[in-house]
Amino acid sequence: MTTMRAWVVAEPGPIEREPLRFVETPVPVPGPDELLVQVGACGVCRTDLHVSEGDLPVHRPRVTPGHEVVGRVAGMGDAVTGYAAGDRVGVAWLRRTDGSCGYCARGNENLCPDSVYTGWDADGGYAEYTTVPAAFAYRLPGDLDDVALAPLMCAGIIGYRALRRAALPDGGRLGLYGFGGSAHLCAQLAIAQGATVHVRTRDVAAQRLALTLGAASAAGTYDPLPEPLDSAILFAPVGSLVPVALRALDRGGVLSIAGIHLSEVPPLDYERELFYEKEVRSVTANTRADGREFLTLAARFGIRATTRTYPLSQAQLALQDLKSGRFDGAAVLVDDSTGQYA
Repeated sequence: MTTMRAWVVAEPGPIEREPLRFVETPVPVPGPDELLVQVGACGVCRTDLHVSEGDLPVHRPRVTPGHEVVGRVAGMGDAVTGYAAGDRVGVAWLRRTDGSCGYCARGNENLCPDSVYTGWDADGGYAEYTTVPAAFAYRLPGDLDDVALAPLMCAGIIGYRALRRAALPDGGRLGLYGFGGSAHLCAQLAIAQGATVHVRTRDVAAQRLALTLGAASAAGTYDPLPEPLDSAILFAPVGSLVPVALRALDRGGVLSIAGIHLSEVPPLDYERELFYEKEVRSVTANTRADGREFLTLAARFGIRATTRTYPLSQAQLALQDLKSGRFDGAAVLVDDSTGQYA
């Protein structure tokens, strides 16, 4: 194939106004160190919504969103070794770093000032083909289908880093605020590792899903907790929930904020929300080590995404449904010709 179908952000704005366009464009040519990947499935992440709506200004005009990609190698650059056509790979948010700065040297490549990202700096997976530097691709197991694996590539990996940043003690009490694609994977991992998980979300269907997955409680966003929390993770991009989550923490508790975008945080009351050595930590992207560790744990504990599939041609509808909360778990795009969509 010389051309393909792909979505581009034509003019960022409210998703209800359809800022994306479905176009025919040349199949990308991989760089010397890159893989060309035929996309089998691409998860729909809230970050894609932020890019489409302009909350995250596009770094490249008419960029193709999507960074939860599962596919197969369809070609490669001259410098690539260790891969063959047909190999199954995953493509995630972190696309490339300089590899030489102080952050990269100490294992914090997610903080690299020269890092670039799939679906923001470079075209992503809302397309039939995409590219990825071979060093940043993930080799994937063959026992799960593409749809099941796609949300793990960002929702799962970022949820895992957010859980690590939350410093949850063994057997600890964890609160999750918001319960979408990332939170429902994070909850499974925390429960599998012995945590007691409490979920707070406005979505009644998401509350039911949380209880099905083993949460100790699930209620409305502002409902009281049955016990103090050792750690909390804020997945909802709602800054006004920061003081709510902090007040729910026990002494010495940690709040981890998982989103790349957050609305304005209101003033914090030191005595009520920060005293007794409570901490607030942000989460910035992920390292490749995070990805490898999470994928290993997901296989060990049988972490599974609850998914709703959409044909690639309905990506804009999937983003609208994400914004409106019309599905539980994670949305995944598949090629219309595969018949894998509902």
